[in-house]
Amino acid sequence: MRKWMSALTLNQKLALLALTLGLVAIGARPMRGSVVTIDARDLARIVATEVDHVGVEELADWIVAGRSDYRLVDLRGAAAFASYHIPTAENVPLAALPDYPFGRREKIVLYSDGGIHSAQAWFLLQAKGYRGVYILRGGLDEWKDTVLFPRLAENPSPADRAANEKRTYMSRHFGGRPLTGGAIQAEAMPVEMPKVEMPAASPAAQLAKKKRKEGC
Repeated sequence: MRKWMSALTLNQKLALLALTLGLVAIGARPMRGSVVTIDARDLARIVATEVDHVGVEELADWIVAGRSDYRLVDLRGAAAFASYHIPTAENVPLAALPDYPFGRREKIVLYSDGGIHSAQAWFLLQAKGYRGVYILRGGLDEWKDTVLFPRLAENPSPADRAANEKRTYMSRHFGGRPLTGGAIQAEAMPVEMPKVEMPAASPAAQLAKKKRKEGC
């Protein structure tokens, strides 16, 4: 069983998780006042085509361009978030997600260390009727490997030079550094996560905090 699971791709694991969660949701007794609608064919299509994913390099481009038409949500705990998070992210642990005041028309991009918690959060928000929900492909692990500390090939071909230049620029922009010298040497090089300032609270987060203070 374990060997079979390890042979699956990340996308196949997410599909299996989504199917499992769907079966649980169908068999479980819904909470009073809640409605969960599950379309298995639509869910399978979304997982297979990855239309619900955002790549880390695409997200990096959004941040550099100063786009503000999305919400980037870090699902990890507060300590991990304070240690490092992707710039512009807001911290919403998985347990707090069901009651978080997202806008129905907002584009919400979810990430955790890998992809499993993001898949759980994606399914939860989909079940609650949010349709603009996306998963950061590969999560924070992929962000580190591709954006912060990308490995640049030695003796790149002319076609690779432009890509290497962009990766170098992005890496330095976000406080990382590109790794060179081959896979073994790059693996042995110590890396230190860059410092990131805590982002200002979003209007939705400020509203939620105000309600808690007022006892609503």
